[in-house]
Amino acid sequence: MKTNIPSLTNNLMIAGTMSGVGKSLLTAGLCRIYSRRGYRVAPFKSQNMALNSTVTPDGGEIATSTALQALACGREPSVEMNPILLKPTKDTASQVIINGKAEETLSAAEYFGIKGKLLPIIKESYYKLARDNDIVFIEGAGSVCELNLMKNDIVNLGLAAAVDAPVLLVGDIDRGGIFAQLYGSIALLDKPDRERIRALVVNRFRGDERLFSEGVEILKQRTRRPVAGVLPMMQLDLPEEDSLSRRLERNDISDIDIAVAGLPHISNYTDFLQLERYPEVSVRYVHSVADFQKPDMVIIPGTKNTIRDLRWLKKSGLSDLIKKYAGRLPVIGICGGYQMLGEVIRDPDGVEEGGEEEGLGLIPMITELSPEKTTVRTDGILANGMKASGYEIHAGISSFTREAEHLFLTSDGRECGYIDRKGRIAGTYMHGFFDSAEITDSLVHSLAREKGVRVGTHYTSNLSEENSRELDRLSYMMEEKLDMDLIDSIIFRSGMS
Repeated sequence: MKTNIPSLTNNLMIAGTMSGVGKSLLTAGLCRIYSRRGYRVAPFKSQNMALNSTVTPDGGEIATSTALQALACGREPSVEMNPILLKPTKDTASQVIINGKAEETLSAAEYFGIKGKLLPIIKESYYKLARDNDIVFIEGAGSVCELNLMKNDIVNLGLAAAVDAPVLLVGDIDRGGIFAQLYGSIALLDKPDRERIRALVVNRFRGDERLFSEGVEILKQRTRRPVAGVLPMMQLDLPEEDSLSRRLERNDISDIDIAVAGLPHISNYTDFLQLERYPEVSVRYVHSVADFQKPDMVIIPGTKNTIRDLRWLKKSGLSDLIKKYAGRLPVIGICGGYQMLGEVIRDPDGVEEGGEEEGLGLIPMITELSPEKTTVRTDGILANGMKASGYEIHAGISSFTREAEHLFLTSDGRECGYIDRKGRIAGTYMHGFFDSAEITDSLVHSLAREKGVRVGTHYTSNLSEENSRELDRLSYMMEEKLDMDLIDSIIFRSGMS
């Protein structure tokens, strides 16, 4: 049972010594723990850089990692949880999404020039969450002590100061140098910022954490901070940060082999997590002709730069292979991959690269990119009666050049997607299409029958249900390994030194 809520805003920032130390999942775990205890909880990340994004019920776009944290709270995601989203379009530029809507594409220098002006927008979103919730868990970004970026900081200690948040600092012992990570980070900070850091967490320890008891004492003595816990290395089947995901490097082959084009600007590869859950299925991200081998199905995924990635697909030789095998094996395009399967993509307004590019010609369709971005949730019924639901995030309007079969009919009566008469070539703008256990199970067993292999696994839970179970696993482990009394005292401002 929850205790009486103090009148002040209850919050906690989970910051890291570097990118990839586990901040996102620790934030999700804390959201789950305190939601389960009966508190009204919300996640918050002021600025996220990610190509994995999703759509809120009101049509806003936020990072998938923040939406996962909302799921941990047992609630729908909202744009207030992630007011600034940066989606890299090129090596030196990103599309800037503010309060769920795409505004403009800026270079890094241009973005740093306006960053200070974004703090009022961020604070407005934060205080809206704070008014409606008992606790707000704030996720930092990257390193807590990037000294060259601390001026006008809007995501780490600058934000913590702006909203008066205590900080839990997380280090990753599996990457080495845990003392340098945690002690070094604190030592580099000015006194006001150092004082915001109230406790430390050592993440991803392999083996018996009691063997690190001396290390814990050293950290306490050196940093003069309590260690809230040593968390074990834990294998979780949950979405990861797109820029760091090791799943993009997998190359093992199982009974059913699915090749996903490893586009340079790939986005929303979370579309295929349900497929990865089958032990009999390998989902490989292929980057060259040598990687292609002999798959049983090919998927061209979404991308943040469709024309540039289409040109890469041709230059790599993968487009010729896909066209060669199309019809003999299923080929499916999702969002930008759907556009690539068409006859031509035109960009008259310079939304991406400008000009036009010939597509693979497997779908009788032309696409014209436009500055207006579509972000909407979608659901419908396939021809075989299965239900499909997901969301669309794309800048472009596609039209068929001749009569074509549609993949599904939406609940509001729109014909969407494409499928050829043999069912071998298909495409859709719907992300999350494969999150449905019914659709994925049907596809996997169809591929197995065609290949003459046995697939014993059947899934009856959709991806969100599977993710929810993994979040439970994570939160129960954290509740066992963390000093929850200490974390309570930090969040509720009681008994702090």
